[in-house]
This record gives sequence, C-alpha cells and structure tokens, in this order.
Amino acid sequence: MQTKNTRHVVVDTTLGSLTIVASGDAITGLYFRHHIRRPAQERFGPEVALGDDALLADGAAQLREYLSGDRREFDLAFDACGDAFQRSVWDMVSRVPFGQTTTYGNIAQRLGDKALSYRVGQAVGANPLCIFVPCHRVLGADGKLTGHAGGLERKRALLDLEEPTEVTAGRLFQP
Repeated sequence: MQTKNTRHVVVDTTLGSLTIVASGDAITGLYFRHHIRRPAQERFGPEVALGDDALLADGAAQLREYLSGDRREFDLAFDACGDAFQRSVWDMVSRVPFGQTTTYGNIAQRLGDKALSYRVGQAVGANPLCIFVPCHRVLGADGKLTGHAGGLERKRALLDLEEPTEVTAGRLFQP
C-alpha cells in the first residue's frame, strides 16, 4: 500500500540500477532491477528527479559513497514495512558491523530459539532495505553464501567490498 508522499528515484551504481523509495521523511525501500520480492512498480509512487528530493539525493549519495568504499554506515531515516518479527530481525541485521558476518542461526539464537532459523531466513529475504540494512552480512550455518535479493554475485561483491584490508593483503592472488 502506498503511503503519504511516496516517491522514488533510480540510481545507477556499480551493482547496476537501484531504486530508492521514500515515504514522508524516511527511506522505505531499496531494490535491484530484478530484485527477488520486488514490489509492484506502482507502490513506489512517482519517479522524481534526484535534485528535487533532498532525502532521496542524500540516500543516493550515501549509497554511492558506501559502494566506492568511502562510507561504512548510513545516516538516514528508515521505515521498513514489516511485522514485529521481521522488524526485530532487521534490527539485529542492521547491527552487524561493517566487515563482519553472522548466520541465520546466530540471529535465531539471539532471538531465543535456534529453531527460528528458517523464519529468520524468511525475514532476511523480505528485507526491503537491502544494503542499507546489510542482509548480505548474513550467511548460512557453514559460512556459505545463501540467497540474496540481488543475487549471489552481488552478495559476494558487497562482502568483498567490506573485507578487512589485512585479509585482502594476505591473499596470494587478488580477485
């Protein structure tokens, strides 16, 4: 459902075109062109010119800074639409520090029940603020890359972007 003053902008990035959606004074979505679970286009409201919307312009600038390696955290107002469980998972995901990872099972355990791993995975998969809420930092139990709304190649690229310099420097061959 579209809310007050919902609008969007499409931003070209190193990961391809990304759509940033805002409603009122908060960013409510960040979607790849072929995003898994991408809402219908009409839910994004009208497309606005980047220079005409300070919030979307700031979101685009911070996103580009992050993707160029010049930003580690986002300083934006977010308002993701989800149920209480999803919001609790997204809150935990948002607290995973830059350059670190966690697992679905670890988040489930922190929620009080390791058996919630599957539900945690569903909530992470439904994250409407990918990259801003860094779901790419959540891995499978064995450290394997698992689903990502933008595809596993983009998930790998985001993890590589955040890899600590000492790890990258210690590689015999650079990617």
